[in-house]
Amino acid sequence: MAGRVEGKVAFITGAARGQGRSHAVRLAEEGADIIAVDALKDIDTVPYPMATEEDMQETVRLVEALGRRIYSAPADVRDFGSLQSALDAGVEALGHVDIVLANAGILSFGDAHELSEETWAEMIDINLSGVWRTAKAAIPHLIRQGTGGSIVLTASVAGLRSYTGVGHYVSAKHGVVGLMKTLAQELAEHRVRVNTVNPTQVDTPMVQNQGMYDLFSPDLEHPTKDDFAKASGDTILYPIPWVESIDVSNAVLFLASDEARYITGVALPVDGGVLVK
Repeated sequence: MAGRVEGKVAFITGAARGQGRSHAVRLAEEGADIIAVDALKDIDTVPYPMATEEDMQETVRLVEALGRRIYSAPADVRDFGSLQSALDAGVEALGHVDIVLANAGILSFGDAHELSEETWAEMIDINLSGVWRTAKAAIPHLIRQGTGGSIVLTASVAGLRSYTGVGHYVSAKHGVVGLMKTLAQELAEHRVRVNTVNPTQVDTPMVQNQGMYDLFSPDLEHPTKDDFAKASGDTILYPIPWVESIDVSNAVLFLASDEARYITGVALPVDGGVLVK
Protein backbone atom coordinates (compact mmCIF):
# COMPACT_ATOMS: atom_id res chain seq x y z
CA MET A 1 0.00 0.00 0.00
CA ALA A 2 1.41 3.39 -1.00
CA GLY A 3 2.35 5.84 1.71
CA ARG A 4 0.78 9.25 2.11
CA VAL A 5 3.80 11.01 0.56
CA GLU A 6 5.01 8.14 -1.63
CA GLY A 7 7.50 9.26 -4.27
CA LYS A 8 7.91 12.74 -2.81
CA VAL A 9 11.19 14.34 -1.76
CA ALA A 10 11.25 16.50 1.38
CA PHE A 11 13.86 19.20 2.10
CA ILE A 12 14.24 19.59 5.89
CA THR A 13 16.37 22.11 7.78
CA GLY A 14 17.43 21.37 11.35
CA ALA A 15 17.13 17.67 10.51
CA ALA A 16 19.89 16.26 12.71
CA ARG A 17 17.77 15.84 15.84
CA GLY A 18 14.57 16.89 17.60
CA GLN A 19 11.58 17.83 15.51
CA GLY A 20 13.61 17.83 12.29
CA ARG A 21 14.72 14.23 12.72
CA SER A 22 11.21 13.23 13.70
CA HIS A 23 9.82 14.85 10.55
CA ALA A 24 12.40 13.07 8.39
CA VAL A 25 11.57 9.68 9.86
CA ARG A 26 7.80 10.18 9.79
CA LEU A 27 7.79 11.28 6.14
CA ALA A 28 10.16 8.44 5.25
CA GLU A 29 7.73 6.00 6.88
CA GLU A 30 5.11 7.30 4.46
CA GLY A 31 7.28 6.96 1.36
CA ALA A 32 9.30 10.18 1.06
CA ASP A 33 13.00 10.53 0.35
CA ILE A 34 14.81 13.20 2.35
CA ILE A 35 17.22 16.08 1.79
CA ALA A 36 18.47 16.77 5.32
CA VAL A 37 20.55 19.76 6.40
CA ASP A 38 21.70 21.19 9.72
CA ALA A 39 24.36 23.68 10.81
CA LEU A 40 26.12 21.14 13.08
CA LYS A 41 27.88 23.77 15.17
CA ASP A 42 27.24 25.56 18.44
CA ILE A 43 25.97 29.15 18.63
CA ASP A 44 27.38 31.55 21.21
CA THR A 45 24.05 33.13 22.16
CA VAL A 46 22.27 29.79 22.66
CA PRO A 47 22.55 28.28 26.17
CA TYR A 48 22.47 24.61 25.12
CA PRO A 49 24.53 22.47 22.71
CA MET A 50 23.45 22.31 19.09
CA ALA A 51 23.25 19.19 16.93
CA THR A 52 26.41 17.32 15.90
CA GLU A 53 27.57 15.31 12.91
CA GLU A 54 26.85 12.18 14.97
CA ASP A 55 23.26 13.37 15.38
CA MET A 56 22.94 13.80 11.62
CA GLN A 57 24.35 10.34 10.97
CA GLU A 58 21.68 8.91 13.26
CA THR A 59 19.00 10.66 11.22
CA VAL A 60 20.54 9.17 8.08
CA ARG A 61 20.59 5.71 9.66
CA LEU A 62 16.95 5.90 10.72
CA VAL A 63 15.75 7.01 7.28
CA GLU A 64 17.82 4.41 5.44
CA ALA A 65 16.55 1.70 7.81
CA LEU A 66 13.09 2.45 6.41
CA GLY A 67 14.32 1.76 2.89
CA ARG A 68 14.25 5.39 1.81
CA ARG A 69 17.00 7.50 0.28
CA ILE A 70 18.51 10.46 2.11
CA TYR A 71 21.00 13.13 1.07
CA SER A 72 22.52 14.98 4.05
CA ALA A 73 24.82 17.99 4.18
CA PRO A 74 25.92 20.68 6.63
CA ALA A 75 24.17 23.96 5.87
CA ASP A 76 23.53 27.01 8.03
CA VAL A 77 20.27 28.88 7.46
CA ARG A 78 22.19 32.12 8.06
CA ASP A 79 24.14 31.41 4.87
CA PHE A 80 22.00 31.34 1.74
CA GLY A 81 24.83 29.95 -0.36
CA SER A 82 25.24 26.87 1.82
CA LEU A 83 21.49 26.23 1.77
CA GLN A 84 21.27 26.63 -1.98
CA SER A 85 24.25 24.37 -2.61
CA ALA A 86 22.94 21.65 -0.31
CA LEU A 87 19.46 21.75 -1.83
CA ASP A 88 20.75 21.78 -5.41
CA ALA A 89 22.98 18.78 -4.67
CA GLY A 90 20.09 16.98 -2.99
CA VAL A 91 17.80 17.60 -5.95
CA GLU A 92 20.51 16.34 -8.30
CA ALA A 93 20.86 13.17 -6.19
CA LEU A 94 17.15 12.51 -5.63
CA GLY A 95 15.59 14.06 -8.74
CA HIS A 96 13.24 16.72 -7.43
CA VAL A 97 11.83 18.39 -4.30
CA ASP A 98 8.13 18.49 -3.40
CA ILE A 99 7.97 19.23 0.32
CA VAL A 100 9.88 21.98 2.15
CA LEU A 101 10.08 21.96 5.94
CA ALA A 102 11.75 25.12 7.27
CA ASN A 103 12.30 23.71 10.73
CA ALA A 104 15.69 24.96 11.95
CA GLY A 105 15.45 27.24 14.97
CA ILE A 106 16.99 28.30 18.27
CA LEU A 107 15.82 29.54 21.65
CA SER A 108 17.51 31.91 24.08
CA PHE A 109 16.26 33.95 26.99
CA GLY A 110 16.12 37.47 28.43
CA ASP A 111 13.76 40.39 28.93
CA ALA A 112 13.47 42.38 25.73
CA HIS A 113 15.21 45.52 27.01
CA GLU A 114 18.12 43.47 28.38
CA LEU A 115 18.91 41.43 25.26
CA SER A 116 22.24 42.13 23.62
CA GLU A 117 22.34 43.27 20.02
CA GLU A 118 23.98 39.95 19.12
CA THR A 119 21.31 37.85 20.83
CA TRP A 120 18.49 39.75 19.12
CA ALA A 121 20.16 39.69 15.71
CA GLU A 122 21.04 35.99 15.85
CA MET A 123 17.49 35.04 16.80
CA ILE A 124 15.97 36.98 13.92
CA ASP A 125 18.65 35.77 11.51
CA ILE A 126 18.00 32.09 12.25
CA ASN A 127 14.33 31.87 13.25
CA LEU A 128 12.91 34.33 10.73
CA SER A 129 15.43 35.17 8.03
CA GLY A 130 16.58 31.54 7.97
CA VAL A 131 13.03 30.44 7.23
CA TRP A 132 12.87 32.99 4.40
CA ARG A 133 16.21 31.78 3.02
CA THR A 134 14.99 28.18 3.08
CA ALA A 135 11.89 29.12 1.13
CA LYS A 136 13.92 31.34 -1.22
CA ALA A 137 16.22 28.43 -2.08
CA ALA A 138 13.39 25.97 -2.68
CA ILE A 139 10.69 28.01 -4.41
CA PRO A 140 12.44 28.25 -7.82
CA HIS A 141 12.69 24.44 -7.87
CA LEU A 142 8.99 24.08 -7.06
CA ILE A 143 7.93 26.61 -9.70
CA ARG A 144 10.23 25.16 -12.36
CA GLN A 145 8.98 21.62 -11.77
CA GLY A 146 5.39 22.74 -12.30
CA THR A 147 3.94 19.98 -10.13
CA GLY A 148 2.92 22.02 -7.11
CA GLY A 149 4.17 21.31 -3.62
CA SER A 150 3.84 21.98 0.08
CA ILE A 151 5.90 24.30 2.27
CA VAL A 152 5.53 23.99 6.04
CA LEU A 153 7.23 26.60 8.21
CA THR A 154 7.86 25.82 11.86
CA ALA A 155 6.42 28.63 13.95
CA SER A 156 5.17 28.27 17.54
CA VAL A 157 2.27 29.20 19.76
CA ALA A 158 4.65 32.13 20.39
CA GLY A 159 3.83 33.17 16.82
CA LEU A 160 0.21 33.61 17.87
CA ARG A 161 0.51 34.95 21.43
CA SER A 162 3.07 36.66 23.66
CA TYR A 163 5.41 35.30 26.34
CA THR A 164 7.71 37.20 28.68
CA GLY A 165 11.43 36.56 28.65
CA VAL A 166 11.58 35.56 24.98
CA GLY A 167 10.51 38.70 23.14
CA HIS A 168 13.01 38.12 20.32
CA TYR A 169 11.67 34.58 19.83
CA VAL A 170 8.06 35.79 19.90
CA SER A 171 8.91 38.48 17.34
CA ALA A 172 10.61 35.99 15.02
CA LYS A 173 7.78 33.48 15.22
CA HIS A 174 5.13 36.14 14.59
CA GLY A 175 7.19 37.07 11.55
CA VAL A 176 7.15 33.45 10.36
CA VAL A 177 3.35 33.42 10.45
CA GLY A 178 3.24 36.65 8.46
CA LEU A 179 5.74 35.31 5.94
CA MET A 180 3.66 32.16 5.55
CA LYS A 181 0.53 34.13 4.70
CA THR A 182 2.36 36.18 2.07
CA LEU A 183 3.98 33.11 0.50
CA ALA A 184 0.61 31.36 0.41
CA GLN A 185 -0.73 34.26 -1.65
CA GLU A 186 2.29 34.49 -3.92
CA LEU A 187 2.54 30.77 -4.66
CA ALA A 188 -1.10 29.76 -5.01
CA GLU A 189 -1.01 30.16 -8.80
CA HIS A 190 1.79 27.58 -8.86
CA ARG A 191 -0.24 25.15 -6.72
CA VAL A 192 2.28 25.42 -3.92
CA ARG A 193 0.61 25.44 -0.52
CA VAL A 194 2.22 27.21 2.44
CA ASN A 195 1.26 26.70 6.10
CA THR A 196 2.81 26.84 9.56
CA VAL A 197 2.77 24.42 12.45
CA ASN A 198 2.58 26.20 15.79
CA PRO A 199 3.58 23.86 18.62
CA THR A 200 3.61 24.52 22.32
CA GLN A 201 6.56 23.22 24.35
CA VAL A 202 8.03 20.15 22.60
CA ASP A 203 10.17 17.56 24.40
CA THR A 204 13.44 18.35 22.59
CA PRO A 205 16.85 19.75 23.63
CA MET A 206 15.67 23.24 22.67
CA VAL A 207 13.14 23.06 25.49
CA GLN A 208 14.69 20.62 27.94
CA ASN A 209 17.47 22.82 29.30
CA GLN A 210 18.15 24.90 32.37
CA GLY A 211 17.31 28.20 30.70
CA MET A 212 13.79 27.00 29.97
CA TYR A 213 13.40 25.59 33.48
CA ASP A 214 14.41 28.96 34.92
CA LEU A 215 12.02 30.85 32.62
CA PHE A 216 9.02 28.77 33.68
CA SER A 217 9.90 28.63 37.40
CA PRO A 218 11.41 32.05 38.21
CA ASP A 219 10.60 31.76 41.92
CA LEU A 220 12.72 28.62 42.36
CA GLU A 221 16.48 28.85 42.87
CA HIS A 222 17.43 25.74 40.86
CA PRO A 223 14.31 24.42 39.08
CA THR A 224 14.49 20.88 37.74
CA LYS A 225 12.85 19.08 34.84
CA ASP A 226 10.08 18.00 37.22
CA ASP A 227 9.49 21.62 38.26
CA PHE A 228 9.36 22.60 34.59
CA ALA A 229 6.92 19.78 33.85
CA LYS A 230 4.46 21.16 36.39
CA ALA A 231 4.87 24.79 35.32
CA SER A 232 4.67 23.91 31.63
CA GLY A 233 1.64 21.71 32.19
CA ASP A 234 -0.14 24.60 33.89
CA THR A 235 -0.08 26.47 30.55
CA ILE A 236 -1.66 23.60 28.59
CA LEU A 237 -5.37 22.74 28.62
CA TYR A 238 -4.78 18.99 28.26
CA PRO A 239 -3.26 17.26 31.33
CA ILE A 240 0.20 16.98 29.77
CA PRO A 241 3.49 18.82 30.45
CA TRP A 242 4.46 19.16 26.77
CA VAL A 243 3.89 17.55 23.39
CA GLU A 244 6.26 15.14 21.65
CA SER A 245 8.04 15.64 18.33
CA ILE A 246 5.87 12.95 16.74
CA ASP A 247 2.77 15.05 17.45
CA VAL A 248 4.23 17.88 15.39
CA SER A 249 5.46 15.44 12.72
CA ASN A 250 1.97 14.02 12.28
CA ALA A 251 0.64 17.53 11.68
CA VAL A 252 3.48 18.22 9.23
CA LEU A 253 2.73 14.96 7.39
CA PHE A 254 -0.91 15.94 7.03
CA LEU A 255 -0.06 19.38 5.68
CA ALA A 256 2.52 17.91 3.30
CA SER A 257 0.17 15.23 1.96
CA ASP A 258 -2.61 15.41 -0.61
CA GLU A 259 -5.08 15.08 2.27
CA ALA A 260 -4.46 18.81 2.77
CA ARG A 261 -4.52 19.65 -0.94
CA TYR A 262 -6.71 22.74 -0.49
CA ILE A 263 -5.30 23.90 2.85
CA THR A 264 -3.02 26.91 2.53
CA GLY A 265 -2.35 30.05 4.55
CA VAL A 266 -3.16 28.29 7.83
CA ALA A 267 -1.36 28.49 11.19
CA LEU A 268 -2.03 25.06 12.74
CA PRO A 269 -1.57 24.88 16.53
CA VAL A 270 -0.26 21.63 18.03
CA ASP A 271 -0.65 22.87 21.56
CA GLY A 272 -2.98 20.80 23.72
CA GLY A 273 -5.26 23.82 24.00
CA VAL A 274 -2.76 26.50 25.05
CA LEU A 275 -4.44 29.06 22.83
CA VAL A 276 -7.90 28.50 24.29
CA LYS A 277 -6.92 28.53 27.98
